[in-house]
Amino acid sequence: MRNHTTAIAINASIKNAYRVLENGEPLPYGIAAELAALPGEDVPDLLSLANKVRNRYASDFEEGIHSCSIVNAKSGTCAENCRFCAQSLHNSADVEQYSLLDPESVLKSAGNIYRAGIMHFGIVTSGYGYRKTNPEFLNIIDIIDLLQEEYPGLRVCASLGVLGEEPVRMLAEHDVAHYNINIQVAPGRYGDLIADSHPLNDRIDTIRLLGTYGIPVCCGGIVGVGETMRERVDFIYALQALDVAVIPLNVLTPIDGTPLEGAATPAVTDIAKTFAICRLAHPHRIIKFAAGRETVMKDFQGLLMLAGANGLLTGGYLTTRGRDIPDDQAFMDQLKHFYGRP
Repeated sequence: MRNHTTAIAINASIKNAYRVLENGEPLPYGIAAELAALPGEDVPDLLSLANKVRNRYASDFEEGIHSCSIVNAKSGTCAENCRFCAQSLHNSADVEQYSLLDPESVLKSAGNIYRAGIMHFGIVTSGYGYRKTNPEFLNIIDIIDLLQEEYPGLRVCASLGVLGEEPVRMLAEHDVAHYNINIQVAPGRYGDLIADSHPLNDRIDTIRLLGTYGIPVCCGGIVGVGETMRERVDFIYALQALDVAVIPLNVLTPIDGTPLEGAATPAVTDIAKTFAICRLAHPHRIIKFAAGRETVMKDFQGLLMLAGANGLLTGGYLTTRGRDIPDDQAFMDQLKHFYGRP
């Protein structure tokens, strides 16, 4: 029988991690690796620490909880072979395909979230990206201008794939609030777990170029594509080197017709550790729970939002339905009692 005192003691690695709460400096990699191996019974103590760090160092912004919504502005027909994605031509998922939406459709989508009080809105397009400007990219720029004119205060974001310098310069000139481009997994596993039709360096070069032009980068990844817990730690620390502003964490939603259909969801304890370690490694950043929050995590989404996250994606995803915005707004109102903002 286990000694009762031992059973209730806080794990030594968690105690060592409390230095983040004291000094606000990112957790050293070695301690993060130890936390990745925590047994399930110790995970609630880790989540408590992550919640405290978030409250102390990552709650001082206007919304309290960062919330955003997106529009799938160009769907399907993507030549890249990302293994999780329904929009890839290499996969056989049943997904709607269409070219760039007309401005009125995007304005309507943005208007719905704007009237609901969501002030970040992202334009997302399928495909490799835009190394140079072309008529389609210029249409996107026009749509960004229309959104900003029609909805004062709306922070318009974009996720358009890999970019060259001229498109980045134009996005900066037109005041894009954030640009999303994910590295998805630990860099050393990108080719076999995500895609080999393009190198990860194309994405990393885009991230650095965006930084050169002062565009805040939203960059994260996906949990549950075959990576180990230690590789999740490697992914989290790769983001440190890129100095990103927002970190979206997705939990894989397996889609029929993709190589990952039927994939098992990782243990909730491992996902929770991933969120908490990410907070401790990035104490001052926005960490946003994106895909999989409602559809995969279901009963545990609240637990994960208390594991250091301070943002969420609401109103639906690219090819899967999310939760209605009013339901998420009520959810956020309740979360604020745990976020030091009753």
